[in-house]
Amino acid sequence: MSLFSAEARPAGLTDLAGLLCGPARIERFGAGDTARFDVPLPFTDRERSLGALAAARGVTLAPGASGLRSAFRRDLVPLARTWCGPDGRKRVPPDFQLDGAALRLWVLAAGVGDLRGGHLLLLDPQAPWTHGPLIAAATRAGLPPARVAAGEHGAPGPALRLHGARRMARLVELVGPAPTTLGASCWPRYHGRPAA
Repeated sequence: MSLFSAEARPAGLTDLAGLLCGPARIERFGAGDTARFDVPLPFTDRERSLGALAAARGVTLAPGASGLRSAFRRDLVPLARTWCGPDGRKRVPPDFQLDGAALRLWVLAAGVGDLRGGHLLLLDPQAPWTHGPLIAAATRAGLPPARVAAGEHGAPGPALRLHGARRMARLVELVGPAPTTLGASCWPRYHGRPAA
């Protein structure tokens, strides 16, 4: 098991940063002493699995207007401070490390296989300035991606595309097995051996 895989350490609130890699948002309320998640779900039938992963981190996600939403909570404020700039815009923290736990949440909330055996990780179309830093984070994690536009490789929006035996083997290693409530066809799969 990799030191960076989803099961390498106990679940924690910081893992929820994986949701923010995709289209999800975190917002602070009032004086900024509470914050909540809004998680759009571009793919159906993932609410239960995503809710279970969030619950394992002490956060309840309930149905919202366009997906899932948490209650306003004080313990989400540090994550909101890290992922929102002074102007309130979403940002990727400069020291962000994409590990298996965060990647598992990103894959579940906004990942889908493509027609050529690769995997697409949707980005936030409303925050294009986050795409470059997420490419850098994925590359540091051993997953150098290609950026694709909506419509390319079947992507419903801007996305990172991971493909090739080495990358897919690394992705599968990091995210672990598919949740039991999710169809295996939605989860990254590795179909061969990476070349030496």
